[in-house]
Amino acid sequence: MGVWDRMPVKIRPVALLRRLAFVEGISFLVLLGIAMPLKHFAGLPAAVKYVGWAHGLLFIALCLVLVQVLMSTNWPLKRAALVFVAALLPFGPFVLDRRMSAWEKGEA
Repeated sequence: MGVWDRMPVKIRPVALLRRLAFVEGISFLVLLGIAMPLKHFAGLPAAVKYVGWAHGLLFIALCLVLVQVLMSTNWPLKRAALVFVAALLPFGPFVLDRRMSAWEKGEA
């Protein structure tokens, strides 16, 4: 019995991955666009500390869910690699969102 089978409400792994990628992408943009300027121009290093921690945890969660999706679906490794690389790039998850929507529906 897998992790998804023990959930009280059935969570679709690809849907979870898509939403987590969106939140992780937002946290990356906040880190780069708000926290980093606050650190360097306003002398507030705590902004990077806390936003960086949150972004790091979201990235790790994304990686773990990506591995779970890879194990529970018949996704090719190339698709999982594309999701991983998109998570490393600013705006990457947003560019990939339309494809992930199709993957969520099982169309691609």
